[in-house]
Amino acid sequence: MSSQLARVIALAAAFALIPTAGAQTGGAVVGTAPGAAVAAQTLKITATITALDKATRDVTLKGPQGNEITVTAGKEVKNFDKLKVGDKVDLQYVEALTLELKKGGGLVVSRTDVAGASGAKPGATPGAAAGRQVTIVADVVAVDPAKQVVTLKGPQRTVDLRIPDAEQFKRIAKGDQVEAKYTQAVALTVEPAK
Repeated sequence: MSSQLARVIALAAAFALIPTAGAQTGGAVVGTAPGAAVAAQTLKITATITALDKATRDVTLKGPQGNEITVTAGKEVKNFDKLKVGDKVDLQYVEALTLELKKGGGLVVSRTDVAGASGAKPGATPGAAAGRQVTIVADVVAVDPAKQVVTLKGPQRTVDLRIPDAEQFKRIAKGDQVEAKYTQAVALTVEPAK
């Protein structure tokens, strides 16, 4: 994972802990289709830059409830010199999980991680975007109708997954596979102080 991606995701995680406030909005979506399920949530937060240390490249941000966090902007963060105390930082954070039943199997049990990041162009308003997606293919090794639990064996561990939807549960059989995709993305833009 790139250091920029790590910093942006760490920032997103820090602000995801801030309690709901007027400057924070978001939403969640959950849906199912035969043999598939998806859950996604978005979070939008506006923070204010309260302190800058040009020597260490530390940026202190104040969230909507007054909580402060200091992050270090690495050398790869372009246009750092354009930041000013009082600038507003808009953060958008999205995460989603999709599960898809693969009847009869046939895929290789695996885990794939893909990550990427980009920064603002030289001379532009400071900003960054980063994301990652983890895809796991797991075998269905057991089905327990009494508990509506499926046992999935992935590349690193085995887990029991309760399927509360009876219609979804009856579609799953030993020997099938489940493909799970977890996606996480964050975008950060800076608006000059007014």
